[in-house]
Amino acid sequence: MRSKLQKIGLVSAGVMLGAALTLNYSAVADREAKQALPLDELRAFAEVYGKIKSDYVEPVDDKILITSAINGMLSGLDPHSAYMDADAFKDLQVGTQGEFGGLGIEVGMEDGFVKVISPIEDTPAFKAGVKPGDLIIKLDDTPIKGMTLNDAVKRMRGKPNTSIVLTILRKGVLKPLTITLVRAVIKVKSVKSKLIENGYGYIRIAQFQERTGEDLARALQTLNKENKGALKGLVLDLRNDPGGLLNSAVGVAAAFVKPNSLVVYTDGRIPDAKMKLNASPENYLRGNQTDYLKGLPAWVKTVPVVVLVNGGSASASEIVAGALQDDKRAIIMGTQSFGKGSVQTVLPLGNGTGIKLTTARYYTPAGRSIQNKGITPDIVVEEGTVTDGVRDPNLDIREADLERHLVNPQTDADKPVVQPGTIVAPEKPAQPEKLEPGEIVSKNDFQFNQALNLLKGLNIMQVR
Repeated sequence: MRSKLQKIGLVSAGVMLGAALTLNYSAVADREAKQALPLDELRAFAEVYGKIKSDYVEPVDDKILITSAINGMLSGLDPHSAYMDADAFKDLQVGTQGEFGGLGIEVGMEDGFVKVISPIEDTPAFKAGVKPGDLIIKLDDTPIKGMTLNDAVKRMRGKPNTSIVLTILRKGVLKPLTITLVRAVIKVKSVKSKLIENGYGYIRIAQFQERTGEDLARALQTLNKENKGALKGLVLDLRNDPGGLLNSAVGVAAAFVKPNSLVVYTDGRIPDAKMKLNASPENYLRGNQTDYLKGLPAWVKTVPVVVLVNGGSASASEIVAGALQDDKRAIIMGTQSFGKGSVQTVLPLGNGTGIKLTTARYYTPAGRSIQNKGITPDIVVEEGTVTDGVRDPNLDIREADLERHLVNPQTDADKPVVQPGTIVAPEKPAQPEKLEPGEIVSKNDFQFNQALNLLKGLNIMQVR
């Protein structure tokens, strides 16, 4: 397995300023096509190409036509297959390291507009109140209709301290909103932790980056030192975590489950798309890394854990939640996750460009596909408006809402509804709540407080 992963290189589940993804970054670009070429369709393509070259009102560069054709082939497949020019390909690689320039939003494409999946915390978009589900219809004075997602992302990125005006449509708001954002170097701190009170810790993973597993191990060691020993309970917060590197997700799950436990497996048409990733060092370490999980306190494998998820929890975060849920190692709390369960292979094309091609689906250890469905919490704790048992669709955007999404091979899931016994917060803040200095989670965070109360209740039951 180690040699296979080294061949693959980077495997990730989520990318900045792109739809929530699972990526398989491969150095192998060319595989021989085994099927016969569709000659009639290729003749039609050549005829259209020739007509454009000869009859279009203005001369068109060959490169533009070919690039547009490639874009069209990939974008017509599913929301996550895409062509990347040299800049986009470079940005993909840089983004996994946790630092990039831009606004700090996860986006996809819908009805020709850019749709916000989730603003990333501590970024200009998050601080300005950009919300999941917002439709961006204009960048400065340029309408987005007619742009590709890559074109829109390019315009949103730029030099730090330069500004851009987003025109946004938001459900429930009659007039378009205009929000001015100042670009910044986005440095996403992957892991934050805090000893909430004696015996109870909190760890927030914002994105799965190259060093997320190491950062998690360091956070657990810090909590052990601050608490002067074993914790009584731990809250692992994966809300609005769009994903990241798959091997880091395996490392996070491996910290809590027994060694060699199955974390995730993938299945596709080609042999390289079929993998089983266990909680073993060869599946979460890269290169010559030392095993960062070695030497963790023994209590990490047994401490009661509550994992918080919501509609912004996608890909790698769903893999972790699904693995811990199937292993009965943690209680999953919150709302239905995003439902991104497909794998994209990144294929370099040799000229600095590349493509993301959907090649497989991934499954939890128990064989569940979360594609177009998501992870269903063990305890549903809503924050926001619930009417007649149906969640307000403006609060979250999920995989099932994206055009041309892959179907779930196991079930054709309906949109999430509120289950009987669901705990609903009295009110959802209209804007991101400002944290007090030194705080990483709000004292008024309803879902967090419910998780902490559950851990305390479990501890009381164990004492009895």
